[in-house]
Amino acid sequence: MSEPLIVDARWQPPPLPMEMTLDALDDLPEDGELLLLIHREPGPLYSILAQNGYTHATEIQSDGTFCIRIRHASP
Repeated sequence: MSEPLIVDARWQPPPLPMEMTLDALDDLPEDGELLLLIHREPGPLYSILAQNGYTHATEIQSDGTFCIRIRHASP
């Protein structure tokens, strides 16, 4: 597997983090992973991901950054 695409949206004002993430998903290969770094949990993004065939896993880093790994859902 290749290195993940990284979207560093920490401290960007809405709706920029959502736009940055959705734009990056357009370039995500089928076997790729997108790593979203953001300063707050993006609740609305989760339903958009599910509706469009993506899965995600969220971890909170010690500095308060939400680290969200996004992949295409398995068929």
